[in-house]
Amino acid sequence: MDIRILRNFLAVVREENITRAAESLHMAQSSLSKQLIELEKELGRQLLIRGKRRITLTEDGVLLRRRAEELVALFEKTERELGFDTAEIAGEVSIGGAPLPKILQAASALRAEHPGVRFSFYTSDAIDVIERLDHGSLDFAILLEPVDEVKYEYCSLQDSARWGLLMPCDCVLARKSVVQREDLSQVPLILPRREGLQRKIALWAQTEPQHMNIAATYNVVNSNPAGFVQSGLGCFLASEEYIAAGLEPGVCFRLLDPPLELHHALVWKRASVSGKVAAAFLEKLKAE
Repeated sequence: MDIRILRNFLAVVREENITRAAESLHMAQSSLSKQLIELEKELGRQLLIRGKRRITLTEDGVLLRRRAEELVALFEKTERELGFDTAEIAGEVSIGGAPLPKILQAASALRAEHPGVRFSFYTSDAIDVIERLDHGSLDFAILLEPVDEVKYEYCSLQDSARWGLLMPCDCVLARKSVVQREDLSQVPLILPRREGLQRKIALWAQTEPQHMNIAATYNVVNSNPAGFVQSGLGCFLASEEYIAAGLEPGVCFRLLDPPLELHHALVWKRASVSGKVAAAFLEKLKAE
Protein backbone atom coordinates (compact mmCIF):
# COMPACT_ATOMS: atom_id res chain seq x y z
CA MET A 1 0.00 0.00 0.00
CA ASP A 2 1.62 3.22 -1.23
CA ILE A 3 1.86 6.05 1.31
CA ARG A 4 1.07 8.50 -1.51
CA ILE A 5 -2.24 6.77 -2.19
CA LEU A 6 -3.09 6.86 1.51
CA ARG A 7 -2.46 10.61 1.50
CA ASN A 8 -4.74 10.97 -1.52
CA PHE A 9 -7.42 8.87 0.18
CA LEU A 10 -7.26 11.17 3.23
CA ALA A 11 -7.61 14.20 0.95
CA VAL A 12 -10.84 12.76 -0.47
CA VAL A 13 -12.10 12.07 3.05
CA ARG A 14 -11.28 15.62 4.08
CA GLU A 15 -12.90 17.26 1.05
CA GLU A 16 -15.82 14.77 0.84
CA ASN A 17 -15.58 15.26 -2.92
CA ILE A 18 -13.22 13.74 -5.52
CA THR A 19 -13.17 16.84 -7.72
CA ARG A 20 -12.19 19.17 -4.87
CA ALA A 21 -9.66 16.64 -3.56
CA ALA A 22 -8.07 16.32 -7.02
CA GLU A 23 -7.78 20.11 -7.24
CA SER A 24 -6.13 20.32 -3.83
CA LEU A 25 -3.69 17.56 -4.88
CA HIS A 26 -3.05 19.16 -8.29
CA MET A 27 -3.90 15.97 -10.17
CA ALA A 28 -6.51 14.84 -12.65
CA GLN A 29 -9.85 13.71 -11.23
CA SER A 30 -9.78 10.58 -13.40
CA SER A 31 -6.38 9.57 -11.99
CA LEU A 32 -7.57 10.05 -8.42
CA SER A 33 -10.77 8.06 -9.08
CA LYS A 34 -8.70 5.24 -10.58
CA GLN A 35 -6.44 5.17 -7.49
CA LEU A 36 -9.43 4.86 -5.18
CA ILE A 37 -10.96 2.05 -7.22
CA GLU A 38 -7.64 0.18 -7.24
CA LEU A 39 -7.28 0.71 -3.48
CA GLU A 40 -10.72 -0.84 -2.89
CA LYS A 41 -9.80 -3.77 -5.15
CA GLU A 42 -6.50 -4.28 -3.36
CA LEU A 43 -8.18 -4.39 0.05
CA GLY A 44 -11.27 -6.25 -1.16
CA ARG A 45 -13.50 -3.77 0.64
CA GLN A 46 -15.77 -0.89 -0.33
CA LEU A 47 -14.35 2.20 1.32
CA LEU A 48 -16.44 5.04 -0.09
CA ILE A 49 -20.14 5.67 -0.64
CA ARG A 50 -20.29 7.92 -3.68
CA GLY A 51 -23.32 10.20 -3.31
CA LYS A 52 -24.50 12.87 -5.72
CA ARG A 53 -23.21 15.74 -3.59
CA ARG A 54 -20.71 14.24 -1.17
CA ILE A 55 -18.67 11.15 -0.47
CA THR A 56 -19.05 9.34 2.85
CA LEU A 57 -17.15 6.44 4.36
CA THR A 58 -18.25 2.87 4.87
CA GLU A 59 -17.38 1.17 8.16
CA ASP A 60 -14.24 -0.24 6.51
CA GLY A 61 -13.47 3.24 5.18
CA VAL A 62 -13.62 4.70 8.70
CA LEU A 63 -11.13 2.07 9.88
CA LEU A 64 -8.77 2.77 6.98
CA ARG A 65 -8.98 6.52 7.59
CA ARG A 66 -7.85 6.06 11.18
CA ARG A 67 -5.01 3.73 10.24
CA ALA A 68 -4.00 5.92 7.30
CA GLU A 69 -3.77 8.97 9.57
CA GLU A 70 -1.48 7.06 11.92
CA LEU A 71 0.69 5.67 9.11
CA VAL A 72 1.04 9.01 7.33
CA ALA A 73 1.85 10.79 10.61
CA LEU A 74 4.51 8.17 11.44
CA PHE A 75 5.98 8.34 7.94
CA GLU A 76 6.17 12.14 8.01
CA LYS A 77 7.69 12.09 11.50
CA THR A 78 10.37 9.66 10.29
CA GLU A 79 11.08 11.84 7.26
CA ARG A 80 11.61 14.86 9.51
CA GLU A 81 13.90 12.94 11.85
CA LEU A 82 16.03 11.61 8.99
CA GLY A 83 16.24 15.07 7.47
CA PHE A 84 18.13 16.57 10.41
CA ASP A 85 21.88 16.56 10.84
CA THR A 86 22.71 13.59 13.06
CA ALA A 87 25.19 15.74 15.00
CA GLU A 88 22.54 18.15 16.26
CA ILE A 89 19.60 17.58 18.56
CA ALA A 90 16.65 18.62 16.44
CA GLY A 91 13.31 17.19 15.39
CA GLU A 92 9.90 16.55 16.86
CA VAL A 93 8.80 15.00 20.14
CA SER A 94 5.19 13.78 20.07
CA ILE A 95 3.40 13.44 23.39
CA GLY A 96 -0.13 12.17 24.01
CA GLY A 97 -2.30 13.12 26.97
CA ALA A 98 -2.87 16.31 28.95
CA PRO A 99 0.38 18.38 28.94
CA LEU A 100 1.14 18.83 32.64
CA PRO A 101 3.30 21.68 34.01
CA LYS A 102 6.36 19.46 34.52
CA ILE A 103 6.16 18.28 30.92
CA LEU A 104 5.87 21.83 29.61
CA GLN A 105 8.74 23.02 31.81
CA ALA A 106 11.01 20.27 30.49
CA ALA A 107 9.93 21.04 26.91
CA SER A 108 10.72 24.73 27.38
CA ALA A 109 14.10 23.95 28.93
CA LEU A 110 15.06 21.62 26.07
CA ARG A 111 14.05 24.17 23.42
CA ALA A 112 16.08 26.85 25.19
CA GLU A 113 19.17 24.68 24.63
CA HIS A 114 18.17 23.24 21.25
CA PRO A 115 15.90 25.57 19.22
CA GLY A 116 15.61 22.96 16.48
CA VAL A 117 13.40 20.82 18.73
CA ARG A 118 9.65 21.16 18.46
CA PHE A 119 6.79 19.45 20.28
CA SER A 120 3.53 17.95 19.09
CA PHE A 121 0.86 17.42 21.75
CA TYR A 122 -2.09 15.10 21.15
CA THR A 123 -4.95 15.19 23.66
CA SER A 124 -7.43 12.32 23.81
CA ASP A 125 -8.58 9.57 26.17
CA ALA A 126 -6.08 7.07 27.56
CA ILE A 127 -7.18 4.19 25.31
CA ASP A 128 -6.66 6.20 22.11
CA VAL A 129 -3.35 7.61 23.37
CA ILE A 130 -2.06 4.14 24.28
CA GLU A 131 -3.02 2.78 20.85
CA ARG A 132 -1.08 5.58 19.14
CA LEU A 133 1.88 4.97 21.44
CA ASP A 134 1.84 1.29 20.50
CA HIS A 135 1.71 2.12 16.78
CA GLY A 136 4.65 4.49 17.07
CA SER A 137 2.91 7.72 16.08
CA LEU A 138 3.56 9.01 19.63
CA ASP A 139 6.93 9.00 21.40
CA PHE A 140 5.43 9.35 24.88
CA ALA A 141 2.10 9.24 26.65
CA ILE A 142 1.02 10.97 29.87
CA LEU A 143 -1.12 8.50 31.81
CA LEU A 144 -2.41 8.04 35.30
CA GLU A 145 -0.66 5.29 37.21
CA PRO A 146 -0.76 2.30 37.41
CA VAL A 147 1.27 1.58 34.29
CA ASP A 148 1.53 -1.80 32.55
CA GLU A 149 5.19 -2.48 33.34
CA VAL A 150 5.31 -5.51 31.05
CA LYS A 151 4.76 -3.36 27.94
CA TYR A 152 6.02 0.07 29.02
CA GLU A 153 8.71 1.94 30.84
CA TYR A 154 7.77 5.12 32.64
CA CYS A 155 8.90 8.08 34.68
CA SER A 156 6.60 9.00 37.55
CA LEU A 157 5.85 12.72 37.55
CA GLN A 158 5.23 12.71 41.31
CA ASP A 159 2.27 15.05 41.08
CA SER A 160 -0.74 14.38 43.25
CA ALA A 161 -4.31 14.10 41.98
CA ARG A 162 -6.69 13.59 44.90
CA TRP A 163 -10.02 11.99 44.03
CA GLY A 164 -13.53 12.67 45.21
CA LEU A 165 -17.20 12.36 44.33
CA LEU A 166 -19.32 14.96 42.53
CA MET A 167 -22.95 14.56 43.61
CA PRO A 168 -26.32 16.36 43.86
CA CYS A 169 -26.64 18.57 46.90
CA ASP A 170 -29.68 16.53 47.99
CA CYS A 171 -27.69 13.26 47.89
CA VAL A 172 -27.49 11.44 51.23
CA LEU A 173 -23.66 11.62 51.02
CA ALA A 174 -23.72 15.41 50.65
CA ARG A 175 -24.41 15.72 54.36
CA LYS A 176 -20.93 14.31 55.07
CA SER A 177 -17.66 16.24 54.90
CA VAL A 178 -15.88 13.34 53.17
CA VAL A 179 -16.86 10.14 51.34
CA GLN A 180 -15.68 6.91 52.94
CA ARG A 181 -15.23 3.43 51.51
CA GLU A 182 -18.57 2.04 52.59
CA ASP A 183 -20.39 5.10 51.18
CA LEU A 184 -19.73 4.19 47.55
CA SER A 185 -22.11 1.25 47.72
CA GLN A 186 -25.01 3.61 48.51
CA VAL A 187 -25.08 5.46 45.17
CA PRO A 188 -24.82 4.73 41.43
CA LEU A 189 -21.37 5.67 40.16
CA ILE A 190 -19.92 7.17 37.00
CA LEU A 191 -16.33 5.92 36.74
CA PRO A 192 -13.36 6.23 34.37
CA ARG A 193 -13.53 3.65 31.58
CA ARG A 194 -9.91 2.54 31.95
CA GLU A 195 -9.81 -0.86 33.66
CA GLY A 196 -6.61 -0.11 35.57
CA LEU A 197 -8.21 2.92 37.22
CA GLN A 198 -11.38 0.99 38.02
CA ARG A 199 -9.28 -1.67 39.75
CA LYS A 200 -7.41 1.02 41.68
CA ILE A 201 -10.71 2.56 42.83
CA ALA A 202 -12.14 -0.83 43.75
CA LEU A 203 -8.98 -1.64 45.71
CA TRP A 204 -9.41 1.60 47.65
CA ALA A 205 -13.05 0.69 48.32
CA GLN A 206 -11.97 -2.82 49.38
CA THR A 207 -14.25 -4.49 46.86
CA GLU A 208 -14.23 -5.74 43.24
CA PRO A 209 -15.21 -3.64 40.20
CA GLN A 210 -18.07 -6.01 39.36
CA HIS A 211 -19.56 -5.45 42.81
CA MET A 212 -19.73 -1.67 42.39
CA ASN A 213 -22.93 0.02 41.23
CA ILE A 214 -21.54 1.42 37.96
CA ALA A 215 -24.17 3.42 36.08
CA ALA A 216 -21.84 4.72 33.37
CA THR A 217 -18.19 5.19 32.41
CA TYR A 218 -16.30 8.05 30.75
CA ASN A 219 -13.05 8.22 28.82
CA VAL A 220 -12.08 11.89 29.03
CA VAL A 221 -13.53 15.01 30.67
CA ASN A 222 -13.51 18.02 28.33
CA SER A 223 -15.76 20.26 30.41
CA ASN A 224 -17.47 20.48 33.79
CA PRO A 225 -19.01 17.05 34.45
CA ALA A 226 -21.90 18.53 36.45
CA GLY A 227 -24.30 17.62 33.64
CA PHE A 228 -23.84 13.92 34.36
CA VAL A 229 -24.82 14.48 37.98
CA GLN A 230 -27.69 16.87 37.27
CA SER A 231 -29.27 14.32 34.94
CA GLY A 232 -29.70 11.92 37.87
CA LEU A 233 -27.55 9.26 36.19
CA GLY A 234 -25.17 8.90 39.13
CA CYS A 235 -22.36 10.42 41.17
CA PHE A 236 -19.22 11.31 39.23
CA LEU A 237 -15.92 9.99 40.59
CA ALA A 238 -12.95 12.08 39.41
CA SER A 239 -9.86 13.92 40.57
CA GLU A 240 -10.02 17.49 41.86
CA GLU A 241 -8.40 18.82 38.67
CA TYR A 242 -11.53 17.92 36.67
CA ILE A 243 -13.88 19.81 38.96
CA ALA A 244 -14.35 23.49 38.22
CA ALA A 245 -13.42 25.91 41.02
CA GLY A 246 -16.94 27.29 41.05
CA LEU A 247 -19.41 24.40 41.19
CA GLU A 248 -22.75 24.81 39.48
CA PRO A 249 -25.84 25.22 41.67
CA GLY A 250 -27.29 21.97 42.91
CA VAL A 251 -24.06 19.93 42.94
CA CYS A 252 -21.25 19.52 45.47
CA PHE A 253 -17.88 17.76 45.66
CA ARG A 254 -16.61 15.62 48.53
CA LEU A 255 -13.10 14.18 48.77
CA LEU A 256 -12.54 10.50 49.48
CA ASP A 257 -11.29 9.51 52.91
CA PRO A 258 -8.85 7.89 53.40
CA PRO A 259 -7.38 9.89 50.50
CA LEU A 260 -7.19 8.25 47.10
CA GLU A 261 -4.24 9.92 45.38
CA LEU A 262 -3.08 8.91 41.91
CA HIS A 263 0.00 10.10 40.08
CA HIS A 264 0.69 10.79 36.42
CA ALA A 265 3.57 9.17 34.59
CA LEU A 266 5.37 9.76 31.32
CA VAL A 267 5.19 6.43 29.51
CA TRP A 268 7.05 4.99 26.52
CA LYS A 269 7.31 1.57 24.87
CA ARG A 270 9.67 -0.72 26.74
CA ALA A 271 13.28 -0.44 25.54
CA SER A 272 12.20 1.94 22.80
CA VAL A 273 12.82 5.67 23.18
CA SER A 274 12.67 6.53 19.48
CA GLY A 275 15.43 8.89 18.39
CA LYS A 276 17.99 11.25 19.83
CA VAL A 277 15.57 14.13 20.37
CA ALA A 278 13.09 11.97 22.33
CA ALA A 279 15.95 10.66 24.48
CA ALA A 280 17.13 14.23 25.10
CA PHE A 281 13.66 15.25 26.24
CA LEU A 282 13.48 12.30 28.65
CA GLU A 283 16.87 13.22 30.11
CA LYS A 284 15.77 16.84 30.51
CA LEU A 285 12.54 15.79 32.25
CA LYS A 286 14.46 13.62 34.71
CA ALA A 287 16.90 16.45 35.37
CA GLU A 288 14.12 18.98 35.83
